[in-house]
Amino acid sequence: GGENVPVVEIEAMLYAHPSVLDAAIVGYPDARMGERGCLFLALKPGTTFTMDDLTALMAENGAAKQYWPEALEIIDVMPRTASGKIQKFTLKEQAAKHAVS
Repeated sequence: GGENVPVVEIEAMLYAHPSVLDAAIVGYPDARMGERGCLFLALKPGTTFTMDDLTALMAENGAAKQYWPEALEIIDVMPRTASGKIQKFTLKEQAAKHAVS
């Protein structure tokens, strides 16, 4: 679809949510749009976060709908490199299951 998503801004919005410990958005293949967004979250102990929570957060912060992730994965721990960076390539492989052929 040619739309560049401001991933850093969207992730920053998510980090401000009281349930979110870690957040990462990656793309997964889509025949029509090229890619769609999948949000991976690691949550603080004892908290929850649903797709409804995501929708409400995005709307509340005025994010354009084309920037909203279309899939949500809750994971225990974000995969990281030895230097501490989130391994988005690993998440991208996991998100591929959302692709519809």
